[in-house]
Amino acid sequence: MSVALQQSSLSKKNKIARGLWGVAYVLLFRPSPRPFFAWRRLLLRMFGASVQSSALIYSSARIWAPWQLRMEAGSCLGDFVDCYNVAPVQLKQGAVVSQYSFLCTATHDFDDPAHPLMTAPITLERRSWVAADVFVAPGVTIAEGSVVLARSTVLKDTEAWMVLGGVPLRKIRERRFEV
Repeated sequence: MSVALQQSSLSKKNKIARGLWGVAYVLLFRPSPRPFFAWRRLLLRMFGASVQSSALIYSSARIWAPWQLRMEAGSCLGDFVDCYNVAPVQLKQGAVVSQYSFLCTATHDFDDPAHPLMTAPITLERRSWVAADVFVAPGVTIAEGSVVLARSTVLKDTEAWMVLGGVPLRKIRERRFEV
């Protein structure tokens, strides 16, 4: 079920925290060697993320607000993923976001002359996979076991155990998965 966008404003505390995170990202997170997953998990936790010990976050992944990130066991944010998590982003067990994908939890109300910020969370359910260079819009849930093929755009919730792709997103086939 899609989540409705909600108007949001960012507090001074939020802006200061993002500034501090920006410094930590540039000096400590981004230059960390590829296999230093534990180091990056520690840094994210220091900034309020909930990251399980087997989650993988690559050093080139960009996380806007660590305190809005939840990653369960075996989940992954790949190389050059842009996690624009103004609202919460949750990756459940085994969920994977591949390189160059964009998780976008915010937009603006273009019908309002003031263009207020609107946010909604993104959730990737268990064993879901967002392949390379996919855009995921605010409020979307990628259902359990579903795969979104490379270069797709996801504007609404997906169905479980489906392979989907394209712009607009369409069903390709059911996913066959053996545990």
